[in-house]
Amino acid sequence: MRHENLLAGLSLSVSLLALAAPAAAQTVQSAPSQEATADTQEASDNAADQIVVIGSRAPNRTVADSTVPIDVISSSALQASGSGELNKVLNQLVPSFNFPQPSIADGSDVTRPATLRGLNPDQTLVLVNGKRRHVSALLNINGTVGRGAAAVDMNMIPALAIKQIEVLRDGASSQYGSDAIAGVINVQLKTASEGGRAQVSYGKYVTTLEGVSNFDGLVGGQPALDATDSRYLQANSSGERKARDGAYTTFGVNVGLPVGDGGFFNFTGEYRDRNFTNRQGYDLRPNYIRPTTTTFDPREATFNRLDFRYGDAKTEDFNFLVNTEVPLGTADFYAFATYGHRDGLSAANFRQQSAATNRDFSTIAPGTTPTNANFVGLTADGYLPKIQSNIDDVSVTSGVRADLAGFKGDFSLGFGRNELNYRTEDSVNVSFGPNSQRSFDAGGLAFSQILANADLSRQFDAGLAGPLSFAFGGEFRHEIYQIRPGDPQSYQTGPLFTAARATTAANCTVLGGVYTAATGICSFPGRAAAAGAQGFGGLPASARTNVDRDSYAGYVEFDADLFTGLTATAAGRYEHYSDFGETVNGKLALRYEFVRGFAIRGSVSNGFRAPSLHQQYFTTTSTNFLSGVPVDVSTVPVNSAVARALGSQPLKPEKSLNLSGGATLNPFRGFNLTVDYFHIKIRDRVVLSENLGAAGVGTAAQNTAVQAILAANGFSNVGAARFFINGLDTTTQGVDAVATYRANLGGLGAWNFSAAYNYTKNHIDTRLNNLGSLAQIPGLVLFGRVEGIRFERGQPRTKVVLATDGKIAGVGVSARTTRYGSVISPETTAPLGADATSLTALGPDDQVLRPKWITDFSLSYELQGVQLTLGVDNAFDVYPDRRPFGLRPANVGGSYPATYQFLPYSNFSPFGFNGRFVYARAGINF
Repeated sequence: MRHENLLAGLSLSVSLLALAAPAAAQTVQSAPSQEATADTQEASDNAADQIVVIGSRAPNRTVADSTVPIDVISSSALQASGSGELNKVLNQLVPSFNFPQPSIADGSDVTRPATLRGLNPDQTLVLVNGKRRHVSALLNINGTVGRGAAAVDMNMIPALAIKQIEVLRDGASSQYGSDAIAGVINVQLKTASEGGRAQVSYGKYVTTLEGVSNFDGLVGGQPALDATDSRYLQANSSGERKARDGAYTTFGVNVGLPVGDGGFFNFTGEYRDRNFTNRQGYDLRPNYIRPTTTTFDPREATFNRLDFRYGDAKTEDFNFLVNTEVPLGTADFYAFATYGHRDGLSAANFRQQSAATNRDFSTIAPGTTPTNANFVGLTADGYLPKIQSNIDDVSVTSGVRADLAGFKGDFSLGFGRNELNYRTEDSVNVSFGPNSQRSFDAGGLAFSQILANADLSRQFDAGLAGPLSFAFGGEFRHEIYQIRPGDPQSYQTGPLFTAARATTAANCTVLGGVYTAATGICSFPGRAAAAGAQGFGGLPASARTNVDRDSYAGYVEFDADLFTGLTATAAGRYEHYSDFGETVNGKLALRYEFVRGFAIRGSVSNGFRAPSLHQQYFTTTSTNFLSGVPVDVSTVPVNSAVARALGSQPLKPEKSLNLSGGATLNPFRGFNLTVDYFHIKIRDRVVLSENLGAAGVGTAAQNTAVQAILAANGFSNVGAARFFINGLDTTTQGVDAVATYRANLGGLGAWNFSAAYNYTKNHIDTRLNNLGSLAQIPGLVLFGRVEGIRFERGQPRTKVVLATDGKIAGVGVSARTTRYGSVISPETTAPLGADATSLTALGPDDQVLRPKWITDFSLSYELQGVQLTLGVDNAFDVYPDRRPFGLRPANVGGSYPATYQFLPYSNFSPFGFNGRFVYARAGINF
C-alpha cells in the first residue's frame, strides 16, 4: 500500500472514532481539580494554550500551535493513579506508551523497561527540565519487551515533584540528541516558592485469579499421578484462587520556599514500600524423588505448592529531589538534583527437590550415571533462589541563564550515575556441592554520565509574519560503563563438573570416567553439576569492565511564522562519537492553519543511534526457561572469543528516517482534536541474537553444531549463548488520535473529557543474517522466529484511553478505561508441518492474548483542608488470557510446557497480571 493511501485511510477512520467517542488527551487531566496545587492548577486550566518547551526552542510555543504532536500530562493526573510508579501512570495515560510488568526476569523485575511508539526504550530520549537524563546500568536481556536495551529509570523521579510531563511524539534527533528516534519525554519539575503538599497512601490487591483453580489438597490425601497428564498429581479444587497481597505504602512531601528576590527552593521527599505479589497457580508436579516407580515420597501430601513467586518484586524506595533557582542580578543560577535508593527482592524459578540443580554430585563417582536410586539432595525440599537488587541513582545539574549580546544563554553542567549491585540469596552453586555458599555477592553494574551544555537563542525581525527564532548550541557528553565481578563461587565451575575430553582408554580409567571407543571420548556422567549460583549466576572475573566514550555535538534551529498561518521549524545537528564516528541529522516541520481552528502539520527527520556501552561490553550467564526447560544462557560481548567463534561482527550505528503528517482541529473553545500518522524506518537495528544452541531456536543438528563451538571455546557448561548484532532493517508506522473537551455542565461544574487512540505496527523489512563462521551450519538464523514475533507482535498494536473527571456535590470523580489490543506471546516450540522452518508462523505453544479493557475509578473529598481519596485500579479485576496447559488438542498433539500449569499468565501482558488494586490516599495542601 502506498504511504499516502495508508495515511488517508487510517486518518479518516481514527478521526471518526475520536469524534464518536471523545479519548487520554493531548492534555491529560483525569484527576479532581481540588487536588491541584498552584503549580498544577495553572497547567490544567486551558489545555490548548499550555506553553511547552520541547518540539521547538521558540518562546511561548503552545500545544495548539506546535508543528509536531505533544502530549502534556498534568501533575494532578499523575497523582490521581493509585500506583506510585511513574511508568505505570504513563502507561495508563499515554496511548503510545507501553509498560508491561514482567516477572522472573532477573533485574528487569525491579527496573522495568517502557517503550514509546513500539520502539526500544533506548530510542526515546528522557529529559528533566530540558536536560538529558542518564540511563540505568541495567541491560534488559531476558525474554521481555525492550530486550537488549537500557532504559531510563523514571520511577526514581517522585511524581509529587513534577509540574507536568511533555511527551513529544516525533523524531527529534537533530534537536535534542541522536537517540531521540521515537520521541522525547520531558519532565518539568515544580517551581513553587511557597506552600506545598504532603500525602500518604495505602493500597493492596484484592483479587481473584481468573482461570486459576484453588487447591484443596491431593485426591484422597495421597499422591497419585493424573491419568490425563502424568506430569501432574491428582488434586482437589474449589473455585478460583484468591489473593490479598502486594501492600503498597507511600509517604510524600513537597514544599516550596522563597530564595532571595524572586527565587525558589522546591524540595520533594518520597518513601515507597511495595510488598511482593504472587500470581502463581498451585504447582502440581511431583516435587520429590520417588522411592520406586510405584510409590511417592509421603511429603508430597504436605508440600507447599505455592513454591514460586510470580508477580511484582518486593521493593523499598527512597527518593529525594531538589529544584532551585536564584536570581544573581543580570543572571539566574539554577540547579536540580535527585537521589534515589531502591532495595528490590525478586525470585527466580523454583528448583525442585528432585532436580539435577539440587543433586549432591559428591556422593557418586565421576563415572556413575545419576539415577533416582543414587540421588542425594543438597536441600530437603528444593529451594527458591532470590535476587536482591540494590540500586543507587544520583544526578546533579546546575547552570546559569543570562543575556549575552542580545542572546538568551543557558550554560549547564550535569552528572548522573546509576549503580546496581546484585546478591543471590537462598541459592547454591551445585558444582561445589555441600561446600557451596548459599548467599552470593553476584557483582554489580554502573553507568555514569557527565554532560555539559551551552544553548543560545534570540528572536529577530526578518519581515515575516512573526519573529524569527534562532537557536544554536553545543553539548559534550562523557559516558562510563563499569562491571564489577561477583564472589568467585557465584560464577566459577567447581570440582563437581568435569567436561568430556578426548583421551586414551587407560587415562580415562585413571580419571574415573566412561570411555567410548568409537569416539575416543572420556565422559563423566557423575560430574555434570551445573556451575554458578542458581537463579542468577554472578558476573565473572572476565566480565570486569571499565570503559568510556565521548560525544561532541552542535546544533542550529530556526522557527518562524513564514506568513500568516504557516509555521516552520528547521533544525540540524552534528554529532561525533569517539567510538562510532560522526553523523549529521536534520529536521523540517511545517504547520499550516487554513482557517482559524483547523491546521495540517508534518515533519521529516533523520536520526543516528550509536550502540550503547552496555550493548558493546555486557556479559553474564543466567537461567532461562525455554518451552518449560531451564537453560543456562550466556550473554557475551561482541568482541569476545566465543562471540567471534559464533560469527559476531563489529557493531554499526542505527540510522533512522522519520516521516509524519497530521491535522489539528479546534472548532470551539475547550475542544481539541489531533490526528497524526508516523512512519519510521530504521536500518541496522542493534538487537540481541537468539539464544544460539538452545533447543527450540534451531534444529537439533544446528544446536549440536553451535554447542560444539561453545565447548571448543571453553563454554561446555553453558547451554546457549547470545550477543548483539546489527540484525534488522525495520519499519514502524501508525496513527495517534487525541481528543480533549473541557465542558461547563452548569450545576455539575466543569468536567474534562478526553479520548485517545494509538495504532502502531512494527514490521521487519530485512533480517541481516550475517553469519560469519556460522555460515557452515545450514539454515541457521541469528534473529529467528521467536525474537521476530516478540519484535512485531509482543506489544499491542492498538490502545484506546477514555477518561473524564469533575465534581458532583463537592465530590471529585475520576474515571478512566483503557483498551489494550492483542499481543502474541511466543514460545520456542517450532510450528508444525510445512511451517516448521517458518520465521513468521505461530507454533503450538504461542499464545494470542486477546484485547482487554482495564477500568479505574476514584472519588475525592476535601474535609477541613485535607483531601481524601478512595480509588480502585482495574476495578473489574481483569486478567490477561490464561495460558493453556496440559495436553494440546488432539489435532496438534503433544503437551503444553509444564510451567504453563502454575505460571498462568504471560509476561507480555501490556497491563501486567496483578488484578484489582484498591487504595486510599490523604493529602493536604499548605
